[in-house]
Parts: sequence; structure tokens; C-alpha cells
Amino acid sequence: MTFPFNLGAKKTFSLKVIPNAGRTELVQEGEILKLYLKAVPDKNKANLELIKFFKKEYHLTVTIKSGLKSREKVISVQ
Repeated sequence: MTFPFNLGAKKTFSLKVIPNAGRTELVQEGEILKLYLKAVPDKNKANLELIKFFKKEYHLTVTIKSGLKSREKVISVQ
């Protein structure tokens, strides 16, 4: 699957995470990317699922630049 955004030179993007959802799915709403995760926001489970999701679905290695304890995150692609 192809990543839905052109990352440009910065290789970062903003993401709103919705944990404890019934599905794991990336949705684009206008300029906003939302990632629905099955994992709960406890003991870093949702953050780990986020990283695994991008690796499995888009073959991207990502790190969370900011927002480790927030639903609003800045993601860096390596």
C-alpha cells in the first residue's frame, strides 16, 4: 500500500491517534491523518502498535518525535 501523503524533504507528519478503537486503520480527513488503533493507551501499547502499523502496511520505519503521552503526535520517517 502507498502512503497517502507526500512527505517532502522534512519526512515528518502530524497524526491524531484514536486508541481503543474497534479497528486499526489510517484515515485521511481533509488535511488531517487519523490513526484508529485497537490498542489501549496503557504502558505504551498504542505507541508500539502505531510503529508496527506503519512498518507492516507501508514498509516505513517511523519514530514518534513528539506526543508520546498525547493523541496528537508528530511522526518522523527514517
